[in-house]
Amino acid sequence: MSFSFQKTRLAPTPSGYLHLGNMLSFVLTAGMARKYGASILLRIDDMDQERMRKEYLDDIFDTLQYLDIPWDEGPRSAEEHLSTFSQKHRIDSYRETLNHLQEKKWVFACACSRSTLDQAADPNQYPGTCRGQNISLDASNVQWRLKTNPDALIEMHDLLKGILSTQLPKGMESFQVRKKNGDPSYQLTSLIDDLYFGVDLIVRGEDLWDSSLAQLSLAGLLDQPSFLSAKFLHHPLLTNDGNEKLSKSAGATSIQYLRRSGLTKEEIFSKGAAAIGSDQHPQNWQELSLILEKNWVDLP
Repeated sequence: MSFSFQKTRLAPTPSGYLHLGNMLSFVLTAGMARKYGASILLRIDDMDQERMRKEYLDDIFDTLQYLDIPWDEGPRSAEEHLSTFSQKHRIDSYRETLNHLQEKKWVFACACSRSTLDQAADPNQYPGTCRGQNISLDASNVQWRLKTNPDALIEMHDLLKGILSTQLPKGMESFQVRKKNGDPSYQLTSLIDDLYFGVDLIVRGEDLWDSSLAQLSLAGLLDQPSFLSAKFLHHPLLTNDGNEKLSKSAGATSIQYLRRSGLTKEEIFSKGAAAIGSDQHPQNWQELSLILEKNWVDLP
């Protein structure tokens, strides 16, 4: 099977220190880029200012540079990110999209609190409480949700599973596009950023499968063929001893913790290989990428 791509991206969030799972995702992304001729964009998702910390932002650059994981486009330091590449600099593009959704009447206002949604029969699925209530989109303390069609089919080309045609997952019906504080949601900013930078290969964890479908649904509504034709690769996730996916709060798996514990970069790469069941000892990110491709995703 032969592929050729223009651009992929590393898209970390500065809400915690990067861990082994992040490293493996970045290494796989870089390996895919070099294999298929794509450039690599560093695109940091920092719209959630409440969770962002400067030390987490610094950690992204420190970790990538220490492990020699390359990128071709984007900021080279935390300071350059903040001055030039932060999502705050693209807020006009997000608001333009939100205004378009409002003008087309493709969104509705939802006043539900987090506790109300948590008490729903299925906390992972929007209960539709405010759908049809005609709450003003200009009301205070409301979020905007997309008027999704549960029967519509969404086509996705995933490099592992092929071309699929499926409905929007239940948990993404009426998904949020604007938060109560007026900020655009992750689903909207991720789509607009990928369109803005011309990304056509999206490598992400399988936990973001539903998000990919939500973003494809929104791209279809906005008539964005370049995103609709993008290719995805949803890779497995690392889990802890309790079989839960790693989080950035899991300090013992953070690259920073491993470095402070005295591990060299080669030992960190080996630890990453061991985490997916390999007994090989890669000496650099390129060797680890080949191990991931063979043992983790088994690409053609």
